[in-house]
Amino acid sequence: MNHDTAVSSAKDIADRVLAPAARQNDKEGRFSAEAVAALGQAGLLGLMLPGEVGGSGLGPRSFAAVMATLAEADASVAMVYLMHACASATIAAARPGAAVAPALKEIAAGRHLSTLAFSEAGSRSHFWAPISRARRNAAGVHLTARKSWVTSAGQAQSYVVSSLAPEGQDPTQSTLYLVPADAPGLTVAGPWDGLGLRANASAPMALEDCTVAPEHQLTEDGAGFQAMLQVVLPLFNLGSAAVALGLCRATVSGTTNHLKTARFEHLGQSLGESLPTLRAQLAAMQIETAGLAARIDGVVDHLERPRDDTMLRVLECKAAAGDAAISVTSTAMRVCGGAAFSKHMSIERLFRDAHAGAVMAPTGDVLREFIAKALLGMPLF
Repeated sequence: MNHDTAVSSAKDIADRVLAPAARQNDKEGRFSAEAVAALGQAGLLGLMLPGEVGGSGLGPRSFAAVMATLAEADASVAMVYLMHACASATIAAARPGAAVAPALKEIAAGRHLSTLAFSEAGSRSHFWAPISRARRNAAGVHLTARKSWVTSAGQAQSYVVSSLAPEGQDPTQSTLYLVPADAPGLTVAGPWDGLGLRANASAPMALEDCTVAPEHQLTEDGAGFQAMLQVVLPLFNLGSAAVALGLCRATVSGTTNHLKTARFEHLGQSLGESLPTLRAQLAAMQIETAGLAARIDGVVDHLERPRDDTMLRVLECKAAAGDAAISVTSTAMRVCGGAAFSKHMSIERLFRDAHAGAVMAPTGDVLREFIAKALLGMPLF
């Protein structure tokens, strides 16, 4: 699969599977197993995995384009795909000796969805700092933890779980483990009923004395934090920004259509023809959307050709994207007025999804703190 095929496949799935069901899935808070199956059949679950396990071996440019395409139709499905991509990349980067080839081959074959299980109630948006601690035993380690938000909870075939290393001395000394969905002691610990991104099953999960075999330890003891920063964070921030771009594009398109078709019958004009103030706001939305697209292209270039300020660009992209998506969708709610607020359009769903995406860890506030510390030469953690 090449870049063009990947994007074309994503567009076909977005049009054929995601878009027709997005409104009802959002209303019901229903996870779309159909979307995951379609992504698997198209080979997109293994988009970035190496060819030796059956993956397509594509890079951040293709990933960002696929993410934005999916998000334009349904941001909930796009977030499911994002978490899967982050988990898959972490599994693929596992330490020597980890038995991950079977899982990677199943992912590449489209039969295995994975996800991240990092955030805990006690550390909240500081996803890199688990409160739970692994306990060594003869069979490997025992994990007891309460994960606060796990996308695809109860739907994935595996979970990349973080916990403090058995001998860890501070919150950054964590270890990552691959926990299969049928592991004894792993359960969904509550329902999911969110304001936005309602169809991605972001429920809490519990691990109660869950045994993980040594071959399913993905990082060396205490090296989980490094994997979070080097593998997960760049991919997650880029993907989150691409989701925001998809939301912005869908919002501009929906608003444009509304201004063309909604009419003042007594004037014989559309809203767009009648009100220059609305045209000005639509233009501002498009400018922000185009600016976000350019920012994402810049981050992709940095990830393809790393340089000294690459991490700073990575930190900036999600914070800026979250702000842009909130701004664009908020403007659209005003421009489209009663048609948006009465849920006659998809604009209000896009508005809710934009706000939900912005507060996914690391939140915009946390990212801005990192950026300022980096500029001041202060330690980030």
